[in-house]
Amino acid sequence: MPLDRLSFHGLRNLHPFEMTPGPHINVISGANGSGKTSLLEGLHVLGMARSFRTQKLKALITHDAEEMTLFGRLDGDPPRPLGVRRRRDAQELEIRIGGERAARVTQLAEALPLQLINPDAFRLLEGSPAARREFLDWGVFHAEPVFLDAWKRVRRALKHRNALLRHDRIDRASIGVWEQELAHWSERLDALREGYMTRFLPVFEETLAALLPLPDLSLRYSRGWDRQRALLEVFESGRDTDRQMGFTQQGPQRADLRIRVGRHAAVEVLSRGQQKLVVSAMKLAQGRLLEQLSGQTCLYLIDDLPAELDGEHRRIFCRWLETLDCQVFITSVERSALADVWQPDTDVVASCIAGGRLHSE
Repeated sequence: MPLDRLSFHGLRNLHPFEMTPGPHINVISGANGSGKTSLLEGLHVLGMARSFRTQKLKALITHDAEEMTLFGRLDGDPPRPLGVRRRRDAQELEIRIGGERAARVTQLAEALPLQLINPDAFRLLEGSPAARREFLDWGVFHAEPVFLDAWKRVRRALKHRNALLRHDRIDRASIGVWEQELAHWSERLDALREGYMTRFLPVFEETLAALLPLPDLSLRYSRGWDRQRALLEVFESGRDTDRQMGFTQQGPQRADLRIRVGRHAAVEVLSRGQQKLVVSAMKLAQGRLLEQLSGQTCLYLIDDLPAELDGEHRRIFCRWLETLDCQVFITSVERSALADVWQPDTDVVASCIAGGRLHSE
């Protein structure tokens, strides 16, 4: 369901505003520092309860305000309101869905699944495995209702095993219990991840071929431990070296996505523009697969779409967005950079931000 109403108050340098976004393409233009990225940040908090720019939500509150309130309404019969509020003197974010206070942050993610394509998205190629695991687990979370429980059980068992490894003397009975627990749920988590990747890869390959044909590019899931050995055996045989390191060295917490062009890491051979199209294909493919599996559409936030892309690839990217039945918010410094990339019948809602004020065009 697209958002049919937005109301943001107390968010960074943005003046309070109410907006009726279009159900498909929304383009926000404005000079650097005008507040375009802050608007996307507010949408990200509305759907994820966290910012993509800082870990401290208090930093998002306008300097002379006591609180930040972000409200959105999902179109439907009946419409479904979403709201988050962060007070300066409070420690937690208040979340409301459908008028009721939400107990879990994951309820927001379920209500408003979103994908962010911004400079941080390059971390899928050049960053640590943690960024790629987060990307993978977003997809599994939305595809598999049992994922969250398995993921939490893995985290709990891993925490206990690591704590026991750091003791002066290892209680073999205790660590054995947690190793069995960790191995069981890790193998369950691995099966969920691998099953998701089986469904994701064809969608990704199709999306990438439309944006940037790269027949030599491969994307492979690595589970985080030797495929030839049972994980419980890995834990038991590696206990001494794990104790020396002070943490568990193998397991699902080491899972990764290997993205290569031929024999080389993709980040080593692709241009910046090609990298942007590859990571964009990954994000778009996740949204497409979500719709195929659940019928739920994904909200896309694309910060500075024209950056790193020549005119032809901007046009290809935007033509692909037109084919998706989803809501998109795109920012650009120059509105003219996206003026001639849309089909004549595409519904594009254009706005601009100047001095922190949002204006419809």
